[in-house]
Amino acid sequence: MNAIKGIIVVAIIYAVFLFSGYGVTVGSSENAAGLGLKCQYLTARGIVDAQYLHTDSGVVGVAKCPIFKQIGEVVDKK
Repeated sequence: MNAIKGIIVVAIIYAVFLFSGYGVTVGSSENAAGLGLKCQYLTARGIVDAQYLHTDSGVVGVAKCPIFKQIGEVVDKK
């Protein structure tokens, strides 16, 4: 019974990500001598990369990857 509930929860989360166009952070790495930050987001359609300007203070650019990011492609928009 718990396995069925788990499958239902995963299906609901997948549907939310599919129709909202959001992704959740699954990884990040610094590039370009520490001035760039490459963030990887898991969406319903796969993994998407995003590039940000990076500083440790976050005054210019971002200090760390945002947890959620809206991706340009959404299933229900044409």
